[in-house]
Amino acid sequence: MTKSSVWTIVGVIVAVVIAWVLLDVVLKLAFLLVKVALVVVIAAVVFFALRSMFARRSD
Repeated sequence: MTKSSVWTIVGVIVAVVIAWVLLDVVLKLAFLLVKVALVVVIAAVVFFALRSMFARRSD
């Protein structure tokens, strides 16, 4: 094996490791954003439901 092909193999391995880490971070961030969006929607629904329930009792 020549020195050039060894560096090519090392470069490919490093590229795969970097891609793996980046994909892991991106997917975790995407999952977190979806989770936060769902929490916001559910919290808004619960808030308006409770507000309407208490508004009816006050009348």
